Amino acid sequence: MVEIMLPKNSRVKKGKVWPTDKAANGKKPKRSKEFKVYRYNPDAGENPSVDTYTVDLDSCGPMVLDALIKIKNEIDPTLAFRRSCREGVCGSCAMNIAGGNTLACTKAINDCSGAVSVYPLPHMPVVKDLVPDLTNFYAQYASIQPFLKTKTAEPEKEWQQSPEDRAKLDGLYECILCACCSTSCPSYWWNSERYLGPAALLQSYRWLIDSRDEETGERLDDLEDPFRLYRCHTIMNCANTCPKGLNPAEAIGEIKQMMVKRKA
Repeated sequence: MVEIMLPKNSRVKKGKVWPTDKAANGKKPKRSKEFKVYRYNPDAGENPSVDTYTVDLDSCGPMVLDALIKIKNEIDPTLAFRRSCREGVCGSCAMNIAGGNTLACTKAINDCSGAVSVYPLPHMPVVKDLVPDLTNFYAQYASIQPFLKTKTAEPEKEWQQSPEDRAKLDGLYECILCACCSTSCPSYWWNSERYLGPAALLQSYRWLIDSRDEETGERLDDLEDPFRLYRCHTIMNCANTCPKGLNPAEAIGEIKQMMVKRKA
């Protein structure tokens, strides 16, 4: 039997158990919830750990992000995470909660049974605690040139588009680049330096299908590579985890069909 072990410096150890959060009256809270949060500081030179916090739910908002903010403000100010809009629009607070990638601002605490595990997005370098390094992710997004490319003269007012052509963009433009889909994809885990991943390819198809764009051929040429597009094996993790309900796998399938049709 083959035994696979993580390198010693990457093994997650048991962290600190913080004192139970007290209710406003100073007594033990009537409703509380344990949060097991991933902690890692690369500058400290120590292994990652999982700290345990107990939060009073009667003095906390309903979402996991509310609990993290409460932990940072009232229990442990050293905890690091990203957040911005708190409305499921910016994608900043994407993380792995209760075993699945999602947005902390839209994940209800009541939807998590037992202690709530909170980790950074998987298979990404960690800047600190729950903050992943998205440098490569954004570079891949930039590589698909996510803007309108035309050859004809620019019109006096705007590029016109029929309602039917505009409808083709539904389910594509809503992507908030939270990286939940790409970091849930096994193909992206193993080939992230060459495979563009679900998020970038969804955005690529958004411009390929746009009736106003005039460089479809050049865009497809750029994707014609054994890794950039064809590492997708339709596992569907991307569609299952997308907090906006989008289907990157379907978009990738459409791109593959476009590749076949232009060779016919």
